Amino acid sequence: MQSTSSSSVRPSSLSRLPVARLAFRPFFLLAALYSVAAMVVWLAFWHGDILLRPVGGLMFWHQHEMLFGFAAAVVAGFLLTAVQNWTGLPSLRGGPLLALVALWLAGRALMAFPLGLPEWLPMLVDLAFLPLVAGVMARLVIAAKRWRNLIFLPALGLLTLANLAMHLGVLTGDAELIRQAAYLAVLLITLLMVVVGGRVIAMFTANRLGLTRRPAIPALEAASLGSVLAVVLAQGLAVLGVALPGALFATLLGLAALANALRLARWGGQHSGSEPLLWGLHGSYAFIPVGLAMWALAALGVFRAELAVHAMTIGGMGTMMLAMMSRVSLGHTARPIRTLPGIGVALGLMLAAAVLRSPVLALVPEITHWTYNLGIIFWCLAYAIFLFHYTGPLLSARADGKDG
Repeated sequence: MQSTSSSSVRPSSLSRLPVARLAFRPFFLLAALYSVAAMVVWLAFWHGDILLRPVGGLMFWHQHEMLFGFAAAVVAGFLLTAVQNWTGLPSLRGGPLLALVALWLAGRALMAFPLGLPEWLPMLVDLAFLPLVAGVMARLVIAAKRWRNLIFLPALGLLTLANLAMHLGVLTGDAELIRQAAYLAVLLITLLMVVVGGRVIAMFTANRLGLTRRPAIPALEAASLGSVLAVVLAQGLAVLGVALPGALFATLLGLAALANALRLARWGGQHSGSEPLLWGLHGSYAFIPVGLAMWALAALGVFRAELAVHAMTIGGMGTMMLAMMSRVSLGHTARPIRTLPGIGVALGLMLAAAVLRSPVLALVPEITHWTYNLGIIFWCLAYAIFLFHYTGPLLSARADGKDG
């Protein structure tokens, strides 16, 4: 009787912890912290200091952890929070949410400090995270019959397969498999940004600025999403060892860049100059067509694909996640949605880091050392500003006293 009573109290007490009320709270906070820590390690490595001996070495660890450590945490935090709004059903919270957070933390710890464990153990712990996120989403989406949100489930499934391929590349010593799988992960996260950006950026802009929202053009929407999906599928074939001819892949990338540039041009970004939380979103989305266009040129042999990838990961992924976390963390803690001091600077630093790390470096490769250093420092400063403002709200109860 005693144990039954205590076990019944424990979940409700955990649910009352502000940090365990919705997934955005722990995952946004930990993702920002982890990205700064990971970038500091990367900066040290760039200067010749070895601070870690992680799974796969530091080159692999950097690319893997920015995708499946940092980005996966932000994606999980956003989706597991948004699915509650989309379905009207309560999302993961309390003990189950903290258990999911613990699994994510265990993956990060084992990837950084394998401790001589069997190689398959860090892999299995790391791989378990995204399928559990997908499972929670699937349960809520299917129960509420909100079928349009099922699009996120195959994307999470393919991200898991890309993660598996990266791990298998380490286990077999196949550097090309690691590279192609990492590219697939970047494109899958880009696909998620295209879906989410299309749902919210035009709406946020029109609502905030009092503009009349231009109706979506169905053909352009289909082309924007379908072309990126085609690029994802083509990259998936490359992971399987069946790469498309460079000219064909470049054509797909070019079409995706054009469609998404036209889509972005209709969202009113030219009016957002006084609102950093808006121009940050528009600027981040702009790096999707920029990165895709650069990747098309890379497929034709103009320069390295790695430059295009960093346009999409720093300018697109890193900046959009910072802007979305800054907005969501205010809205879901019942605080006024406004740009806090320094957040505009943080978003500007992210966009500057992307410009330095991709277009500028493509044109002036002689300044590689400086662009790497400045890009890393700008990222750390940007996310440190986020942590300064948002650690308190993310760990505190809602301003209106309600649950969530």
